[in-house]
This record gives sequence, C-alpha cells and structure tokens, in this order.
Amino acid sequence: MNRIKEVLDAKGIKQTWLADKLGKSYNMVNSYVQNRQQPRLEVLYHIAEILEVEVKDLLIEKKDVK
Repeated sequence: MNRIKEVLDAKGIKQTWLADKLGKSYNMVNSYVQNRQQPRLEVLYHIAEILEVEVKDLLIEKKDVK
C-alpha cells in the first residue's frame, strides 16, 4: 500500500503532471494512486524524488493497514 494519492493531494499536484514527469501513462500512475498496482522500487524512489519527499513518506506501515 502507498500514500501517493495523499502526497499529491497535499502538494496540489495532478496525476497527469506526475505521469509526465515519470514518463508513464496516466493510467499507470492512476493505478499506483488507487493502490491497484504498486510501483517497482526504482519507480517509487523516482516518484519520491519528483515529489521532493522521502520514500518512507510514500509508504503505509503494515500495522496501519486494515
């Protein structure tokens, strides 16, 4: 599980902008945001770099998942 949606919302960033910066389709980024698919570790690090956050800020701890 990831917190990409929460970070995007907090920063006022659109999924289309992130998709463009990542070089991925909107549909792929949307699947990450909706937690239907998890990004590979390299992609997660790239997302964190683009959003100027730590990778840990994009993750939900297992104990927090219900």
